[in-house]
Amino acid sequence: MKLIFERSQPGRRGGGPPSHDLPAAAIPEELRRAEPPRLPELAEPELLRHFTELSTRNFGIDTGFYPLGSCTMKYNPRVNERLVMLPGFRDLHPYQDEDAAQGALELMWRLQEALIEISGLHACSLQPAAGSQGELTGLMLMRAYFNDRGEGAQRDTVITADTAHGTNPASVTMAGYKLAKVATDARGNVDVANLRELVDERTAGLMLTNPSTLGLFDENIEDVAKIFHEAGAL
Repeated sequence: MKLIFERSQPGRRGGGPPSHDLPAAAIPEELRRAEPPRLPELAEPELLRHFTELSTRNFGIDTGFYPLGSCTMKYNPRVNERLVMLPGFRDLHPYQDEDAAQGALELMWRLQEALIEISGLHACSLQPAAGSQGELTGLMLMRAYFNDRGEGAQRDTVITADTAHGTNPASVTMAGYKLAKVATDARGNVDVANLRELVDERTAGLMLTNPSTLGLFDENIEDVAKIFHEAGAL
């Protein structure tokens, strides 16, 4: 596939602004360009074909199998896509006055209350806007929990799987914890024997994506949780 600059032909133009009789903008001499910017020159249909062809080269859940247990590459049902394109969602500005965004705020509140009921927790935050932000939020909650129990200085290590996404160790470091990695067994699960060797009184908790980055639901997840809880970790 050619680059857009390789398709460029001098003198070709797409759409342009209509003619007008307005005075030229008074741009100070020191802010003016010495020469025009190097932009590709194409007719509008050529530009459209280029970016349409480029879009077909993106890999995603619509075009192929994607086994990664990622926080991002999940299949979103098309009905969800239709709903988020409703004007009430699509046209909301991040700094919209609360009085003018009550419908969206009510739906967020309902989602929050549903998650609280499903999880059995006392509170829920919709603040994290990405998986990596969710990781850091969870680690900050761990720290707050152990500080409240007087174990903040003692619990200084967080365990992640050796298959973990790169943001996991980064989040652990940003949260001020030491990192320990647990091995993966032949079936792609957390190696329980190795985990027992790592978990001790200094362990704060576990960061684990399930399904994992290998795209597998850990068969030993209940045993894994029990090991941490018996050690007083999260």
